[in-house]
Amino acid sequence: MSDREPPRRRVPGPARPVRPDARRRPGSGARPGPGARPARRPAPSRGPAPHGIRLGSPRPRLRLVGLALTLVLLVFAVRLLQVQAVDASAYAAKADQNRYVGRTLAAVRGEITDRGGVELATSVDAYDITADPTLFTPEATRTSDAPEQAAALLAPIIGQDTAEVARKLRTPHTRYVLLAHRQTPQVWNQIKDLKNTFAAKAGTDRNTVNVLAGVLAEPTSKRVYPNGDLGAGVLGWVNADGRGGGGIEQQLNRELAGKDGKIRYAQSGGRLVPTAGSAETPAVAGTDVELTIDRDIQWAAQNAISEQVGKSKADRGYVVVQDTRTGQILALANAPGFDPNDLSKASPAALGNAALQDAYEPGSTAKVMTMAAVLQENAATPTTHVTVPNRLHRGDRLFADDVDHPTWYLTLNGVLAKSSNIGTILAAGQLGKTQEEANRVLHSYLRKFGIGGSTGLGFPGETKGILAPPGNWSTSQQYTIPFGQGVSINAVQAASVYSTIANGGVRVRPTLVRGSKGPDGRFTPAPKPEETRVVSAKTAKTLAQMLESVVDDEQGTGIKARIPGYRVAGKTGTANRVDPATGKYRGYTSSFAGFAPADNPRITVYCAIQNATKGSYYGGQICGPIFKQVMEFALKTLQVPPTGSEAANLPVTFTP
Repeated sequence: MSDREPPRRRVPGPARPVRPDARRRPGSGARPGPGARPARRPAPSRGPAPHGIRLGSPRPRLRLVGLALTLVLLVFAVRLLQVQAVDASAYAAKADQNRYVGRTLAAVRGEITDRGGVELATSVDAYDITADPTLFTPEATRTSDAPEQAAALLAPIIGQDTAEVARKLRTPHTRYVLLAHRQTPQVWNQIKDLKNTFAAKAGTDRNTVNVLAGVLAEPTSKRVYPNGDLGAGVLGWVNADGRGGGGIEQQLNRELAGKDGKIRYAQSGGRLVPTAGSAETPAVAGTDVELTIDRDIQWAAQNAISEQVGKSKADRGYVVVQDTRTGQILALANAPGFDPNDLSKASPAALGNAALQDAYEPGSTAKVMTMAAVLQENAATPTTHVTVPNRLHRGDRLFADDVDHPTWYLTLNGVLAKSSNIGTILAAGQLGKTQEEANRVLHSYLRKFGIGGSTGLGFPGETKGILAPPGNWSTSQQYTIPFGQGVSINAVQAASVYSTIANGGVRVRPTLVRGSKGPDGRFTPAPKPEETRVVSAKTAKTLAQMLESVVDDEQGTGIKARIPGYRVAGKTGTANRVDPATGKYRGYTSSFAGFAPADNPRITVYCAIQNATKGSYYGGQICGPIFKQVMEFALKTLQVPPTGSEAANLPVTFTP
């Protein structure tokens, strides 16, 4: 806009009439006359014309707006300085109440089932009860004893000490403390009800403080065992950290546990802010594991051994049931046991699986391996005559049988039927031209049967037993090992020996896992177990006939194991027992091993009881009835038809 004034404009005045006598101005050319227009009178002089509208200068207004903006920016600058410098810590604390936090999403642990899909171990919904200590401070609650008030309410519900809960709620410099692991939904619902009650009251009464506002819960799962102590030694348990602490739970923990996920989300005052967004990596559920165990057969075995251990006031006992054709273990029972649902009541000595973790001298049930070696090496036949004196001097010892007797005239079959230690020593001596050679031959067969090696189960804490190299056998061992002393085994190894004979001389590595089912629901069978030929089918069949004499012949030691309608092959065992506490012999290991039907074997049952202190301690007397009870149940459960042929009835004695 220009600062100069606009040009002046002349405004015409009103017209005036011309007088008649007006003269024409010189030079106008007009003449006066009739009808002529009168001459115009000269206009009177006037003053200067008035000014037009002037616009004001914008500079003052611009200065005013600039000043106002400067003041506003100055206010913002002062406020920013206050927030970032003067009150930075206070605002940081407030911002901390609304920030992103990360949590672990626990994967659902896979189930463990029996061979029929019946749940033996499963997981149910649970909650970890947690708290945010920053929400229990005097500033957050307007009271100085919020942790103590909250602890008094929570401790009885979660089963924790009140002082300990209060201490956790006062933990400085953290926003997360764990108050209780894996609580049931009922526990969390009870806490939520209390929180809601306090919150409602605080909404109407300003003097009421919700001291439970900072108590939170994280969804997780809890391991439960629907059948209580059934198969506990096989299943194991899950510890407070959610990891397997024993048994299959520990052995297959990685597969069962799955893979935890993660979530990161915004929270305010301990609550999720749904509009703030979150980042989540989903958890991957664990794999379901199907065992070879049959729940019903496991129950029968566990019930039988528990009852006999109680009657005999024994230290412990175990029963193994195995499918002779596949090597699959149908039952693995221990007594006493424990309930994995409540380890607080379990005896430390009962934890684990003694059937795989105990190493003990088997006694006469091991004689079947010596007889297998003798038959396979053609050193003797079932009818070979063996004269058995009352005492036998070998090395630095005088050996005897379990009873005093006159000289026995037994066949090799009779030596096994009457379980003669002396007769077994004499038979084993035929395995070589020298004792050293006989020792090496016997050792090789013991190893083939799996003695001194792993069962192949890979079970936590499993023992391989003790079998020294033949060159290290002491003077006594080279004569005691043939009848089951001076060598140590576990119960599954012992059962596997008899399954090998029942399976025609082929050892099938024992198995406990039948297969697995992943998150996709697809079942994957376990790899086929390794098979090893130990003795010929002919030797195995002959041994089965000899073992029948132990049960069927009136002179046999296993007559209490007879089962009407079925031919039974078996062997008793009564061994001196090494006391684990002192390392010296004290008490006995009583046992019985066998299979049925003897002519077409399907099932092996092995029973052992450690240190029976009441009643009989002979294996045939206290383990024979257990064998019968469990075998009968298993045969019916698996619908095995009765035997249709007669026993061989091999001779036990001979007339000199």
